[in-house]
Amino acid sequence: MDKKNLAFDKVNFILLAIGMIVVIIGFILMSGPGSDETTYNPEIFSTMRIKVAPAVCFIGFISMIYAILRKPKDGQTEGEEQDA
Repeated sequence: MDKKNLAFDKVNFILLAIGMIVVIIGFILMSGPGSDETTYNPEIFSTMRIKVAPAVCFIGFISMIYAILRKPKDGQTEGEEQDA
């Protein structure tokens, strides 16, 4: 298979992987013990779980969108034409 026909290049896949890791980190930051019927845990309203973790996830999703929309470089100069 010819690599020039692929929609993504190596950089796209690396950016996609980094975005996925950032999203996973955001979800890990959101997790934690919750309240149950017998005890109330005020940590469910901590700043990290309500503000920081969703922002981290949002940044991860935005970077994944950028990785998908990023156009790979052709590797040719502008004056050079490809022979078909």
